[in-house]
Amino acid sequence: MSFLSILIIALGLGMDAFSVAIGVGASFGVVSLGAVFRLSSCFGLFQFLMPVAGWFAGGTVANINAGYGHWIAFGLLSLVGGKMILESYNGRAKVNTTDPTKGLSVLILSVATSIDALAVGFSFALLKTPVLYPSIVIGIVAFGMTVCGMLFGEKFGKIFGKRAEIFGGLLLIGIGMKILMEHMA
Repeated sequence: MSFLSILIIALGLGMDAFSVAIGVGASFGVVSLGAVFRLSSCFGLFQFLMPVAGWFAGGTVANINAGYGHWIAFGLLSLVGGKMILESYNGRAKVNTTDPTKGLSVLILSVATSIDALAVGFSFALLKTPVLYPSIVIGIVAFGMTVCGMLFGEKFGKIFGKRAEIFGGLLLIGIGMKILMEHMA
């Protein structure tokens, strides 16, 4: 597989991470380097690990993921997005426990944005394509796209204030719906 093919796959897989990072970045007043690093590292790591896991699982579990993976991604993204919207209406102060780059939230977002990468790993196994090099590229690209998304989201959040958190939540739910609709067609 050529580098260009791998890069195109990585950019396609990274779009969900980029979009989610915009929503998360918009929900912050000021995005700290720690938050950017945490989210980017988690997204990059999961985007690296999921194709490897999919490759090892091979065709055995591919049919299971094909039937339910999009529902799982939709549910996870809707859960976190709904939580962001509720918190914006409740007027809760931002505290570390609601930081989407920490704890269970970052784990849920990481899994939700990398389920497609699992399916890519399955297809690599079925095509007898080595997985390590493409997975490294996919992880690095996802890391970079997440950094860009967080920084763009922060600028967006500064312009629109509290409404940006609502937008971020709606964006996460919208991404979940997009994933669902793509797989339902």
